[in-house]
Amino acid sequence: MKRRSGVLLPISSLPSEYGIGCFSKEAYEFVDFLEKADQSLWQILPLGPTGYGDSPYQSFSTFAGNPYFIDLQELIKEGWLTKEDCKADYGTSQQYADYDKMYKARFKVLRRAFDKSNIGKKEDFKAFCKKNSFWLDDYALYMAVKNSFGGNGWNTWDEDIKLRKPKAMKAYREKYADDILFYQFQQYLFDRQWKALKKYANEKGVEIVGDIPIYVAFDSADTWANPELFQLDKDGTPKAVAGCPPDAFSATGQLWGNPLYNWPYHEKTGFEWWMKRLGYCFDMYDVVRIDHFRGFDEYYSIPYGDPTAEFGHWEKGPGFSLFKRMKEVLGNRDVIAEDLGFLTPSVVKLVKKTGYPGMKILLFAFDHREPSNYLPQYYDRNSVVYTGTHDNDTVVGWIKSASRKDVAFAREYTGVKRNKELPAALVRAALASVSDTCIIPIQDYLEVDNSARINLPSTLGDNWKWRMKKGQLTDDLAKRMSRLTWMYGRSTRR
Repeated sequence: MKRRSGVLLPISSLPSEYGIGCFSKEAYEFVDFLEKADQSLWQILPLGPTGYGDSPYQSFSTFAGNPYFIDLQELIKEGWLTKEDCKADYGTSQQYADYDKMYKARFKVLRRAFDKSNIGKKEDFKAFCKKNSFWLDDYALYMAVKNSFGGNGWNTWDEDIKLRKPKAMKAYREKYADDILFYQFQQYLFDRQWKALKKYANEKGVEIVGDIPIYVAFDSADTWANPELFQLDKDGTPKAVAGCPPDAFSATGQLWGNPLYNWPYHEKTGFEWWMKRLGYCFDMYDVVRIDHFRGFDEYYSIPYGDPTAEFGHWEKGPGFSLFKRMKEVLGNRDVIAEDLGFLTPSVVKLVKKTGYPGMKILLFAFDHREPSNYLPQYYDRNSVVYTGTHDNDTVVGWIKSASRKDVAFAREYTGVKRNKELPAALVRAALASVSDTCIIPIQDYLEVDNSARINLPSTLGDNWKWRMKKGQLTDDLAKRMSRLTWMYGRSTRR
């Protein structure tokens, strides 16, 4: 693997005209900026439609795309919308997405476009639906039925459709045929616009790093349509759910609530569903970061109904057999293993056996009490270094909230005397490290405080909202990034 560098920025965090980042001209301008800055990777967060808590890690489908990211300007050019049609209350802040207002406004606008599109007669739309029928049919029906039940999860629906009885499936498909077509329309637009943006990025020498959560949401088409894949009882109730045990950060652990996989069933099918899922990801992205990689070695199982994660236990996962099968079916692919947290010897062994690079987080390195294996001198080449991820504070935010001794250690380590010099010094330390790949959140190049933080784990209501303002990406910043990239041997122009 060659030395390379890139930037972490969610699609939702791009500036745009209609309340949230999307596949608009600003996304193409960001690619142009990355090219000027000599960056070869753009890492994003999962692209799925967001559900409870607005988290991209809790999506209504692992295959579907978020309709919020559809560029309305393209639909104006198509003749399916007018500027007047697009007028709505998307929120007033340029710095934060208002998901409540987005939900109330965006679907009405997309419906207007759908009504004008006559999409059902278009051959490329029919071809898209046919190619993606293995997930799209269930997803579109799921969303149409979900709406008919007031947005409630499938476990609360009438029993006949909840359990996918054939008569009920037929009746709902007929009754909500127009709504089903509308959801297929959204996915067609998403796919067309995303593929165009990815093609543009690739032509500019920028590869896309996608992100795949290990688990799917309980409230999802995936769980409803494929109950056999999960640890559910006959009426669809989970037997146990996912999370993390108590640790120094959380006395009661983290209760994620995702259904756990029925791994013996997956193994029996040759991991067929996983091969479809991963194959689809590699059609969407150039590199795939797999979240919570340790869950393939062992996963934490919490009894369903428990209010906290305190009384869970560890179970064995599929281990290397899944990745062996993946290499047989999909070949050797560019994967990043998110191997953060407490790592047992068996997890370390699994990551090593796959050959995938693990992750190193520089902000985890500076504990003044003891040496940390996140200090750059302990990295190996086959790794990906970040200053922080979407779950961390920005470097400027960390400097303000960390202990004085930890910050003093970071200054001593990087050889700077003042806190205001530390953000740039930590970016340099990451770029200078031996890790083959270095990815920096754009906030740390911009040196912004914790008002630009993406997510604070185990909290609800204030995450996934931050947006970059127009004008923050300057030619001077691109030149500085390009110079650093060249200096530390990560340039694409060498």
